[in-house]
Order: sequence, then C-alpha cells, then structure tokens
Amino acid sequence: MTQTIMNVVLFLLLAWFIASRVIPPRGVRMITTTELKKELGKKDVQYVDVRTPAEFRTNHIRGFKNIPLHELPKRANELSKEKEVIVICQSGMRSTKASRLLKKLGFQYVTNVKGGMNAWS
Repeated sequence: MTQTIMNVVLFLLLAWFIASRVIPPRGVRMITTTELKKELGKKDVQYVDVRTPAEFRTNHIRGFKNIPLHELPKRANELSKEKEVIVICQSGMRSTKASRLLKKLGFQYVTNVKGGMNAWS
C-alpha cells in the first residue's frame, strides 16, 4: 500500500514537472517563426535574444538585443514594461523561462517564439 502511494506521488510530481516545462506561461503569447517574420521591424516592440553571447554572435536576427537568460533579472530594467517584448532562444526552452520571469517582473505584453532559432530559416 505504501509503495503504491509513493508511486502515485512520484508519477504526479513527474507529470507536474513535465507540464510546467511544456505548457506556455500564463499571459504569454506564443508565436511561430513564420509569425515572427511578419512582426519584425514593428515600432514599440522590444526584441530580446536570451542565448549566450557566443550563440548570439554565431547567428542572430537583426534587431534583437542579446540579454542572456542568466543576466535577465539584473538587466530587465533595460526594457519597458509597457511595450511588447518578443523573446527568442535556440529551442524555445530558455525563452519560455525568460517569458515567465518577465511576467513575474510585471511586464504586460510578453511573446515567446516557439522553436527558437532552430525553427528560424
């Protein structure tokens, strides 16, 4: 009986962990790279690439500002909370984390690019 309860608890924890990584953060708009191409160059939109500086130097989209994910808490003040922020990374995982962080910091309009630079062509 105890073993069954432990298995159920472990399963629920694992399911919660996976869901928290896959389900988009509340209040964050998700777009594809195709949709991003239509949005590039818009006025009053802030474009942020949260990859490392080395990744950014290797390949990036013109107009994106490089603020690595680990620096974002300290550098979020470089962004306006009232303007939309479009966030990208390599695969979409770090930008999802960055989107959650920006929402917690009070940013009103946050958009995450699904698939990141891997999906960009």
